Amino acid sequence: MNDLSRERYTHGHHESVVQSHARRRAEVEAWFLLPRLRAGMRLLDAGCGPGTVTAGLARAVSPGEVIGLDAAPGVLEHARAHASAEAVDNVTFVAGDVYRLDFADAEFDVAYANQLLQHLTDPVRAIAEMRRVLKPGGLLAVRDADYATMSPHPKFPEFSDWNRLYHRVAYRNDAEPDAGRTLPAWVRSAGFEEVEIHPNVVAMEGEEARIWGRTWSQRILYSGIADQALEYGFADRAELERLSKGWASWADSDDPFFIFTQIAVLATR
Repeated sequence: MNDLSRERYTHGHHESVVQSHARRRAEVEAWFLLPRLRAGMRLLDAGCGPGTVTAGLARAVSPGEVIGLDAAPGVLEHARAHASAEAVDNVTFVAGDVYRLDFADAEFDVAYANQLLQHLTDPVRAIAEMRRVLKPGGLLAVRDADYATMSPHPKFPEFSDWNRLYHRVAYRNDAEPDAGRTLPAWVRSAGFEEVEIHPNVVAMEGEEARIWGRTWSQRILYSGIADQALEYGFADRAELERLSKGWASWADSDDPFFIFTQIAVLATR
């Protein structure tokens, strides 16, 4: 049986990762869900990270209660600080295991997970557990990226090597970096009969793309992916330095542009 504490989170919780995730907002990450939210709903955000999306969801269901759950207690301090700064008072952040949610059956109107399932060794079991805590008629909302669809302009050779390395590390962790394309099948396997598929293409240009490139120039050196690539023998420090410089050079190019596919799924219990 899976134990979340024994799984490897490919990204880790280096500050470069946490700060990148803290740029996320509900209007972008939960655009497919927000029209379905109503005041008074009770919502679970599984894998909430630094809580910037969670705060937006809490505003959407206020005065309903939102629980933000993450396996890493440290990142929840960022989430609590953000909620306090934004004066969002209907959200509680707790450390927990998505495979063993500490809630009774049928407690929530909505269960949401953004960019979580791609990192798990048994995503179907996690979805089934989220289904368990949903009320009859409750809504599951999950979303994941598909790393194989990532593409930069201008093209640079280090990007292909980075993408290949990322896939190797993720697969070594028994995770699925191309989760977007498998998300509907996972949701059906977890017991949901009908799913709504909501695809979108993320497109970044200008300063947004430059921030993305500079972030990855740091993450490939210092975050979990770097540590694991070295540990598994997939790269040495010189190779990581080369990939980092490639990202940094791309970020400083005249007109950087970056795209990839995200897939979201809605399903009713």
